[in-house]
Amino acid sequence: MVKIFKNLVVEEEGQGMTEYGLILGLIAVGVITALVTLGDQISGFFTDLTESIPGGGE
Repeated sequence: MVKIFKNLVVEEEGQGMTEYGLILGLIAVGVITALVTLGDQISGFFTDLTESIPGGGE
């Protein structure tokens, strides 16, 4: 059991993957927060954009 624990402490193969996972998680939280906060404004922007294009609001 001690040998297994020592191998886990010495090996760092999973460290990089864990860091990438944490970074992706933080990016996902940021994107979700931005979409929830700015969702209505983004929707209004695209609505105005489609209405300004001739034949776009049909």
